[in-house]
Amino acid sequence: MRTVDDLGDLRGKRVLVRSDLNVPLDGHRITDDGRIRASAPTIGDLADRGARVVVCAHLGRPKGKPVEEFSLAPVAERLAEVLGRPVEFATDTVGRSAKAAVGELGDGDVALLENLRFNPGEESKDETERAAFADDLAALADVYVADGFGAVHRKHASVYDVPQRLPHAAGALVLAETEVLRRLTGEPERPYAVVLGGSKVSHKLGVIDNLIESVDTLLIGGGMVFTFLKAQGHEVGRSLLEEDELDTVRGYLQQAEDKGVEIVLPVDVVAATEFSADADHDVVGVDAIPSDRLGLDIGPESGRLFADRIRGARTVFWNGPMGVFELAPFAEGTRAVAEALTEVTANGGLTVVGGGDSAAAVRALGFEESAFGHISTGGGASLELLEGRDLPGLTVMSDEED
Repeated sequence: MRTVDDLGDLRGKRVLVRSDLNVPLDGHRITDDGRIRASAPTIGDLADRGARVVVCAHLGRPKGKPVEEFSLAPVAERLAEVLGRPVEFATDTVGRSAKAAVGELGDGDVALLENLRFNPGEESKDETERAAFADDLAALADVYVADGFGAVHRKHASVYDVPQRLPHAAGALVLAETEVLRRLTGEPERPYAVVLGGSKVSHKLGVIDNLIESVDTLLIGGGMVFTFLKAQGHEVGRSLLEEDELDTVRGYLQQAEDKGVEIVLPVDVVAATEFSADADHDVVGVDAIPSDRLGLDIGPESGRLFADRIRGARTVFWNGPMGVFELAPFAEGTRAVAEALTEVTANGGLTVVGGGDSAAAVRALGFEESAFGHISTGGGASLELLEGRDLPGLTVMSDEED
């Protein structure tokens, strides 16, 4: 992939930057600005080069029409604070406001367009509709820079179609993300451990299938673990369960055994009466989950078991919390995993936090980002890369023709 340096002198040129600014909001308050801070260096570098920077991004799932709660207006304010320079905000994507904002940019100025997903052409499966929106976006710029790693697995207009219409290069964030994640798919230093959590097994079938071929240890927590426990014959009460994936999970357990891959499951869980921070809860063995309770975290013995396996690794990839970390009584399993990763980092190993809820968890639990080797901005993209898939936003950037 070409880099920004390969684009030559950018002074006075309009540069469309596809960033990932899909941050969580509580009303108009940003609760985690990690993606904004990760996107700022490329935007700032382009402005320092004298480019007229036009940032585009999405937020949430507004389904092709303007929705106030998904406006990027709060993001524009925070981006300006992080950059330490004004950010002009356009109240539409390719309409009158966008054209005016871009037209008024001077060298080194920055503008942010409104949420791309307010336009149905951004996500359209109709090639003609998507192409028309891509034409309008491309008309706002002279050059395109891909820096939204969290969106590169989407065949969307701003990710896939626009770079086919403009001279293009990858931004620093996309280059850093792909370099680190490809270290995991190449020849990782061993032992290589992967920790998977989150809610559903079905969301991670492809990555589990691929990882059994490459890892030494696979640790499973979060809501998805109860399908594994059920597949082993345990009762799981009212815990999250995907009955239709039981045979698939049994196959993975057998495949791992045949290949000598260790799959580590919890030995205890925190079982609660309700999905609430105030609910009654107890630590129980995985063979003793009450029928009227649901598991909301791995237990303390499991936390120590997982931490021990992680500390014994030289390369660790983690995607998905071990429990409902947003609720204090069910955050300790996730904290144990995060703490163990920091120890691997301190001892010179490579640790990668795979974006999404995992990245949010390490910040919410008070860990320093520098304590991890790499915190990805793209949970879904990082998983698909580990699955071995071709990602549209990376494939198109590898094309050497403008």
